[in-house]
Order: sequence, then structure tokens, then C-alpha cells
Amino acid sequence: MTKPLKERNPALVGLIGFVLLAVLGLGVYFGPDVPLFSGTSYTAQFSEAAGLKVDDEVRIAGIKVGKVTDVDLEGDHVRVTFRVRDAWIGDRTTAAIKIKTLLGQKYLVLDPLGTHEQDPDTPIGRDRTIAPYDVTQAFQGLASTVGQIDTGQLAESFRVLSDTFKDSPTSVHTALTGLSALSKTISSRDEQLAKLLANTRAVSTTLADHNAQFAALITDGNTLLAEVDKRRTAIGQLLQGTKALAQQLTGLVADNQAQLRPALEHLDHVTTVLQKNQDNLSRALALAGSYYRLLGNATGNGHWVDGYLCGLLPVGANTKDCKPPAKVEAPLAGGGR
Repeated sequence: MTKPLKERNPALVGLIGFVLLAVLGLGVYFGPDVPLFSGTSYTAQFSEAAGLKVDDEVRIAGIKVGKVTDVDLEGDHVRVTFRVRDAWIGDRTTAAIKIKTLLGQKYLVLDPLGTHEQDPDTPIGRDRTIAPYDVTQAFQGLASTVGQIDTGQLAESFRVLSDTFKDSPTSVHTALTGLSALSKTISSRDEQLAKLLANTRAVSTTLADHNAQFAALITDGNTLLAEVDKRRTAIGQLLQGTKALAQQLTGLVADNQAQLRPALEHLDHVTTVLQKNQDNLSRALALAGSYYRLLGNATGNGHWVDGYLCGLLPVGANTKDCKPPAKVEAPLAGGGR
């Protein structure tokens, strides 16, 4: 008889539930990488990678059926490994690398042909794969081909053809006349066209020659962004420290507010008293100047003090000669009265 759930060991039930959830989570996370669930793996040989990368899409008739799992160099060609799920791949299937976006992202296109299923251990050969055409090679080929055309001979051919068909119906004659005018235009612009194509070829060659510099520039830009990210982290830590310091100062002021407020109030009283007695202080400083000047006159002759006495004798004796001393000038730098 099966025990009710409430009579079972809770720890054992919880452990079993945790294990089941962990297995389920791992299955969901790693499910796409398990061959049983991710489909069948195939390989294809290309003349060049053309920018195809791992995790790029694999499509059949515009529908995504898998992804690229590996791009590796194998001798004189590139081996591309990809997985396909829920799609039939024939033994004459062709593969092509196509451009997905204007930014250069690529994807792999399959055309499932054949009467038998493709063997996963047999790669799709280079005779059944197509790499995208290089734009640089296209311009170079155009420049070489057009440069070999004898524009004068071409114009003469169009003129002869026009004269031959001059008795033809009006529509044919008009068409040939237009071709003759076109040939004349091309012949008159021969130098400009040759110069344009030569410049185009020079630009494409320059871009190809500086491919390493462009790659280095992109790598240096990545390094710069990484350094900026590090500096952003450092600045963030500095701001956090400043915020913590502000909090500490706020707490310090709050804790000592009871002591700081009376001190600031007393300091305000002191400044008020000084402001009220500013005139008295100014007058005291002015009188102190005269006092110290006279003191310097009295003691400027050496180790004694000059004095003036008048009126010590009895009244009537020498009173006519008892007069206030004359005004004494300020002493010179050497002293004296």
C-alpha cells in the first residue's frame, strides 16, 4: 500500500524534487547542443569562409532549419560544419553563403536536391558549394575587361551596322541610330571612363593593401572601449566612496549638533560685541600711535630716560622760565629726542 505524501520523509521528498528540477533545467539549457535534440550534423567545403561565423543561421527556402557550429581551415579550402533539424538533405544538395544584412552578416542556404539522403559523414564538395563574389575582384575584373576594349573599333562597328540597315523599317533604323549615338558617346568619353575605372581599381587595391591596418584599427577600438569600461567602474567606485563620506559627515554633524550650535551662537555674540565697539577700538589704536611715538623720543638716547621737570621750586622762584617744552620732532633713524 502506498504511503500518503504527508507520512513520507519531507527531506527525502524535497531532495528528489530538487534533483528533478535541476535535471529539467539542465535539459532546457543544454538541449539545443545535444545531438539527439539539435538535429543532424553535416559538413560542406567552400573556397573561402566569406565572413561566415559560428551560430549563423542555416536556411532552406527562407526557413531557419539549423545553425553553423564550426568554421575551420582544411588544406586549401574551408570546412563548414552545421546542424539541421526537421529537414531532409539529399545527396545532391547545394550550399551557398548569402548576405543577410547590410552590415555584412551572413547565413548558409541549402537547396535539398537528390534522390537519396545525404550521408552525414560525407562532406558536400566544392562542386556543390558557392561562395559570395568579392566586390573588390569584381571591380578589378571590370577594369581589366573594359580596358581591353577598342572603343574606336566599337564605334566604327556600330556605324557600319547602322549604314547596312539604313533601308530597314523605321523602328529598326531608329534603334540602330540610337546605338550609333551611344557608341559615339562612349568613344568621346573614353579617357574619362578609363580614368574612372583606373581610379576604382586603385581604390580597391588600396583597401585590400590596408586590410591589416583596418583590422588593427578595429582591435584598438575594442581595447579603447575596454579601457573606458574600466575607467567607468573606477569612477563609479569613487562616486560610491564620496556618497559614503557625505553620509558619514552628515552623521557627524547630527551627532555633534548639540555642542556645535551653542558654540556658533556664542561666536555670533562675540562678533556682535566687536562690531559695536569698532569705533572705540579704532580710537584706541590712533591714541596708541602718539603714545608710542613720545615713548620712543624719551628713551631714544641710550640707557636712560629723558625728562622735563617744571614747578618743583617754591612759587615765585624762576616761574618765568617754567614753560611747556617745545614740540619735539620725530626722532631720526639713529635715535635721540
